[in-house]
Amino acid sequence: MYLIDMRETTRQIIGATGVTEIVQNARNILGTTKGTVPLDRTFGVRLRFLDRPLPEAMAEYTGEIVAELQAQEPRLKVESVSFAAKPEDAVDGRLYPIVTISIEGA
Repeated sequence: MYLIDMRETTRQIIGATGVTEIVQNARNILGTTKGTVPLDRTFGVRLRFLDRPLPEAMAEYTGEIVAELQAQEPRLKVESVSFAAKPEDAVDGRLYPIVTISIEGA
């Protein structure tokens, strides 16, 4: 099991392979808003849940995370999704996903 905490910043590893590549790909998908990548407008996660009540937003965001990660990176399986806030962003209501994944063959 591997934990992807979007509150943390990480560096991109050029030429990453194996588990490192898959985890990095998942972070890239989660950190990209769908429609913002030239030549691949389907890459990333839709943010349709913005400005909705928190429970509704969390449910919709969870579904979007699971669907997009498994569609765009089929080598992983989403085991769980939870949310947290950075202390400095808590007042703004920003949600940061914490995703637990498993990887076939790892």
